[in-house]
Amino acid sequence: MFGLSIGLTILLIVCLLAACSFEFINGFHDTANAVATVIYTNTLKPDVAVMWSGLCNFVGVNVGGIAVAIGIINLLPVEALVDQNIYHAVSMILALILTSVIWNLGTWYFGIPCSSSHALIGSIFGVGLAFMMLPGSSTVALNWHKAADTGLSLLISPILGFGLAMFLMYLLKLLVKNKALFKAPSEKKHPPLWIRGILVTTCSLVSFSHGSNDGQKGVGLIMIILIGIIPAHFALDRHQDPRNLLSKACAVETVFQKVDSTKLPAASRAAFVKMDKRLDTIKYNLANLKNFDQMPSNKHFMMRKDILLVAKTTENIFLKEGIALPAGITQKDASTLRANVKGMRAFTEYSPWWVILMISTSLGLGTMVGWKRIVVTIGEKIGKTHLTYAQGATAEVVAAATIGASTLFGLPVSTTHVLSSGVAGSMVAGGGMKNLQMKTITNIAIAWLITLPVTTLMSGTLFLIFRLIFV
Repeated sequence: MFGLSIGLTILLIVCLLAACSFEFINGFHDTANAVATVIYTNTLKPDVAVMWSGLCNFVGVNVGGIAVAIGIINLLPVEALVDQNIYHAVSMILALILTSVIWNLGTWYFGIPCSSSHALIGSIFGVGLAFMMLPGSSTVALNWHKAADTGLSLLISPILGFGLAMFLMYLLKLLVKNKALFKAPSEKKHPPLWIRGILVTTCSLVSFSHGSNDGQKGVGLIMIILIGIIPAHFALDRHQDPRNLLSKACAVETVFQKVDSTKLPAASRAAFVKMDKRLDTIKYNLANLKNFDQMPSNKHFMMRKDILLVAKTTENIFLKEGIALPAGITQKDASTLRANVKGMRAFTEYSPWWVILMISTSLGLGTMVGWKRIVVTIGEKIGKTHLTYAQGATAEVVAAATIGASTLFGLPVSTTHVLSSGVAGSMVAGGGMKNLQMKTITNIAIAWLITLPVTTLMSGTLFLIFRLIFV
């Protein structure tokens, strides 16, 4: 397969199955976020709820784009994905997948709502940091800007979920006079039709949003595997025309020729000179190519590295907000750079349709099983009173909106923490802080705080151990 030896083919299949397992576990770990409210308000029967949620998750992955997936890939140092030793790539992939799966299964077993996003991102941080400590990696760095954005998103989202849910509940109490909305549901009958419609809609939105955000993390994971193990086939989007890449590289170089590098700050000057050389390399390797099949297999991963480093350096020196343009560069030149750098990135920021289908199927199937442990926690153990119709709808509207906005900006967010904090906020609005079961809240908060450091340490350690095993 893909020209790999039998041993590497088996490792590739194992890694792909492990990634699908991660997304499957993500599905049954996070199902409760969408179905807890419709189950605990007797809006839908559990079997119907999880099947419907699974379908919405499936659709969400397929139509949600790949911005979050690319963000996940870009968290790793560029060099980690273009290591010429395939076994090093296998070590990296196995370390981050095993860490994520172990942590997700452990928290699910104990019924603790925990973030699959935290687990995966912590694993990626751990691998990246461990890679930086290897001999000869002194110039390697994590994408700290992307890491900061990701960390901020994961930190703010549950706080936002709590505050917005509490505000929306207060607003509903002021504006809605129908008291049925604020009562605990009857155990023996469905809620009024209009309330059922609202709750089914919010359940659908949360499931769809979950698929469009969390599903992309699985897509990013699969792409890390494919780029790391078989870069000749997946480091670049081989379906695009290399002549288009060449024209964009030439357009970028035309603008660079206007720059007097001697007037740049010392650090920027050195980076600019290196970038200029990388552009020459890109142009040389693309000369006379009509398709990527004509490029030597050992050039694809180096082309990817050159594209990403040229794009990163260009954005840092010329396009970063608040930085003055160098002498000789106009705003029109900056727009040209921005458009052509984005065009160059398009050759590395992609995902095959079958990868998205594989992940959406894994997530959709996972959503249909294993839901009960976390549902009980969200439905019964966050608040001291039974979840009302208004509280269920409020928490899910806030979760769907927060997750949807995060997906739009290409940021990973924890569906679990947003929904759990939304339920907590709605409970506080219904009866103050005394209405919360603080033991459950404490367990969720501890899991939220320790997931990143624990998974970072675990994945980094596993990566270094696997590097010793897979010499």
